[in-house]
Amino acid sequence: MGTAPRTPVFGAQLRDGGAQFRLWAPDCQKIALCLDGPDVTAEVPLVRDADGWCEHFVAGVLAGARYSYRIDGGLKVPDPATRFQPDDVHGASELIDANAYAWRCNDWRGRPWTEAVIYELHIGTFSPEGTFRGALDRLDALVELGITAIELMPVADFPGARDWGYDGVLLFAPDSRYGRPEDLKALIDAAHARGLMVLLDVVYNHFGPEGNYLHVYARRFFDPERHTPWGAAINFDGADSRWVREFFIENAVYWLSEYRFDGLRLDAVHAIDDRSPQHILEAIAERVYAAIPGDRQVHLVLENDDNEAHHLQRTPGRRPPRYVAQWNDDCHHAFHVLLTGESEGYYADYADDPGRHLARCLTSGFAYQGDPSPFRGGETRGEPSADLPPTAFVNFVQNHDQIGNRAFGERLSALAEPAPLRAAAAVLLLAPSPPLLFMGEEWAAPEPFLFFCDLGEDLRDAVREGRRREFSKFPAFEDPDARARIPDPTAEATFRASILDWRQREKPEHAAMLDHYRRLLALRKLEIAPRLKGIAGHAGRVLWQDGTAIAAEWSLGDGTILSLRTNLGPDPKPAPSTRATGRVVFEVAAIAAGTGQLAPWSVSWRLTEAT
Repeated sequence: MGTAPRTPVFGAQLRDGGAQFRLWAPDCQKIALCLDGPDVTAEVPLVRDADGWCEHFVAGVLAGARYSYRIDGGLKVPDPATRFQPDDVHGASELIDANAYAWRCNDWRGRPWTEAVIYELHIGTFSPEGTFRGALDRLDALVELGITAIELMPVADFPGARDWGYDGVLLFAPDSRYGRPEDLKALIDAAHARGLMVLLDVVYNHFGPEGNYLHVYARRFFDPERHTPWGAAINFDGADSRWVREFFIENAVYWLSEYRFDGLRLDAVHAIDDRSPQHILEAIAERVYAAIPGDRQVHLVLENDDNEAHHLQRTPGRRPPRYVAQWNDDCHHAFHVLLTGESEGYYADYADDPGRHLARCLTSGFAYQGDPSPFRGGETRGEPSADLPPTAFVNFVQNHDQIGNRAFGERLSALAEPAPLRAAAAVLLLAPSPPLLFMGEEWAAPEPFLFFCDLGEDLRDAVREGRRREFSKFPAFEDPDARARIPDPTAEATFRASILDWRQREKPEHAAMLDHYRRLLALRKLEIAPRLKGIAGHAGRVLWQDGTAIAAEWSLGDGTILSLRTNLGPDPKPAPSTRATGRVVFEVAAIAAGTGQLAPWSVSWRLTEAT
């Protein structure tokens, strides 16, 4: 793709008593920079070079000035790399001083991935305020819980007042509904002061359906021959893809450098179609690690439905040269079938023997490692993953997708009784893989997490009907009246129903679950995390499995053997013939008294110290 250009390439930058403006606009005839004070007001015609770049320096422009670009004498558009949009995606961009925020926690260098306990949250619904500052006020509660990393669902500027974040169109600008850039920096700064890593979910597989003007003046961002489930595919490998690739690479480096995020989670990379000699995922990782100082610990994580283990491979020294981990949906699906008995949709791939699938996930990564998927018509899915360490897989029993993609957004606490939930938490939080919690899970929050957005009038009917049509293939929603009861994703009430009510934590049944999570995470910090450094591939082994009952063990990084016996089902199971040894770390009703059987929803964790 040629030599790496200077950084930054995209967007307006303050320098030398003014500002440098840059726009890549290869598909239009005329471009004008429109400035709106307070110190300089002007409309300046720009000249394009042979590569489609327009560049202009304006003296006297200060931070806070608004600017936009006029395309071919008509439409005014924001900067595609704007750093802030005070009036949403259709308004003018604001010139931001990247150095204005005074960082307090300057000695922060991150934390090892082996210590990761991740808490996924949506800024708009995590606190009553729905802002970066509102989230900051809740950080102490997360530290007390035992969280070591918060993961923000996408914050890049999206259309309207509410959205999950996956409709982002201005990828360098934190959404103004959540606060200003300095508010996001304050949140990250405060998290670091408390020992918390901060990860950011980024979307590089598509742009949202409203507010993306690139098709007007830079159509080369898109590949007209390829599509994703959410819109036009990004052109990562065409003849004119150099600057497209640069845009996304620069975006990844920007969030990690300017905002000091500790890592990125790249959304749905299976929807990125790139046939370049160097895949864009490799290019992003290479440039990130080249740009970040060697004494900082930065972690890149994937979501990849294709279960491509090769992105996660380790060096001979057991270091991840590219991506440290992947979200493990297989693990979630197996847990979910065990806890709920549901078998529709993709859960059908796990319903035959969910205990077997879960045991494989816990010990060797994916459940599908090149195996045929009945849900996909027998198509094989995945790559072998047993040679990867358990730390390469982020496991969870809930996340935004698995809750919010349900018609009514029910959390597991609405689908399962407390005993199964406590047992699943005990397996998840003490297993070697880094666990992820979804906000409110720790106290079994009763609020749903529904799908919501705030697109323009011309898109609302399509979104509403598309959402209901999506569920028409499920027996429960074959009837039009049943589909009509699905909450309207465009209604403000749907968003408000999803806001966490932190007062629920004080109620006895919720306080008991919160205490359970706290105790488990305290045990993980004391007994499990310190032993994970250097853990190798093929660390896990399934010793025995009978339906919902599992016996497994892992060789940890320090040579200690961690063993699990669990029965994640409602009926007793005969105990395995092998005798449990080692020191008990956690145990609940492991062997029903006098029966020699594993009790329903029982969990036992033991450690055998290295000799």
